[in-house]
Amino acid sequence: MKTLSSAFEGKKALVTYISAGDPDLETTAFLLKLLDTEGADVLEVGIPFSDPLADGPVIQQAAQRALAGGATLKKILGMLKDLRDEISAPRVLMGYMNSVLAYGPEKFAADAAGAGVSGVIIPDLPFHQGEHLASLLRERGVDFILMVTPNTPAERLKGIAERASGFLYCVSRLGVTGESGTTGGSPKEYIDRIRSHTSLPLALGFGVGSPEKAALAAEAADGVVVGSALISLLEPCGSDRELLRSKAVPFLRSLREAVGQKRRQTVPPERS
Repeated sequence: MKTLSSAFEGKKALVTYISAGDPDLETTAFLLKLLDTEGADVLEVGIPFSDPLADGPVIQQAAQRALAGGATLKKILGMLKDLRDEISAPRVLMGYMNSVLAYGPEKFAADAAGAGVSGVIIPDLPFHQGEHLASLLRERGVDFILMVTPNTPAERLKGIAERASGFLYCVSRLGVTGESGTTGGSPKEYIDRIRSHTSLPLALGFGVGSPEKAALAAEAADGVVVGSALISLLEPCGSDRELLRSKAVPFLRSLREAVGQKRRQTVPPERS
């Protein structure tokens, strides 16, 4: 299995997001293997939650379908463990702190590592309150990935950059996943501002729903995250694997081509 850092080496990374258990975990396992085969560099796997504050309607509905189908964090980790030797792209879990607390942070960190998870994103856990979980994850070789937004002040950005590992998830604009919009400036201006604080790879997500938007994002960032558009495309297919393949493959190839293979530029951060 590749590491998170290697996923960004020598090229722009395509990061895909699907909600685990939508419509069932067997289909999720099939899709993860398909995404891996078709060139996704990082596989982001959503932990369904009843009140996903950072997610827009598409991912909220996917989470509801998954919960209705009986998906649990324990089952998701079991599915990922079963796939551990079948997928080369690193897997990143994205979920909410209530799920981790209910599972138990220590057990979550241990089981995530045992399932081959490379990184964890908890969008409702402020970076200055996340050191305990981050330490538990780091002890087991799992990166604690943090998010920044266009209105993150410089001092907070500096603190986030000092604590993050793996890569930084750069939210493209204010709001929730799946919405279109802009940062208020160009993606390059936004990414350049963040890059002045860190040498970690920078992945731009939220609202990247087409090859054209992916290409624009890839001009500035080291990676591009596509989630809601992929879920919307696949949702009507249910668990029909041939239909899923027929819809997913052309879209993934168009994204892969749009993101391209341009080598990322590593610029040492400016230190104040």
